[in-house]
Amino acid sequence: QVQLVESGGGLVQAGGSLKLSCAASGIIFRINAMGWYRQAPGKQRELVANTNIGGNTNYADSVKGRFTISRDNAKNTVYLQMNSLKPEDTAVYYCSADLSQNALLGVQRYWGQGTQVTVSS
Repeated sequence: QVQLVESGGGLVQAGGSLKLSCAASGIIFRINAMGWYRQAPGKQRELVANTNIGGNTNYADSVKGRFTISRDNAKNTVYLQMNSLKPEDTAVYYCSADLSQNALLGVQRYWGQGTQVTVSS
């Protein structure tokens, strides 16, 4: 009933930029927080950045100053602008949304299908 669709991944050279997008659709009452996680081969999924309904943002230390998360509440969409990309940024990037489907239900986390980002040296 809720779907998160990501786009914008791809192959880029070190120092380049990519912009990821994630749109949430379906039965949505309110989205509290949206974020981006990533998982490299053989590693655990880690938080990259998130933003809450008030617009506050949080970044992993490894991406501070290079990545920017933003959100369009009217479109239920979150973006991740990634600049000065490094080979160690290579991973599958997943979008997340903490949302409720009506005023009575609690908040649940939903995930996108993931989009591959590959940074070549």
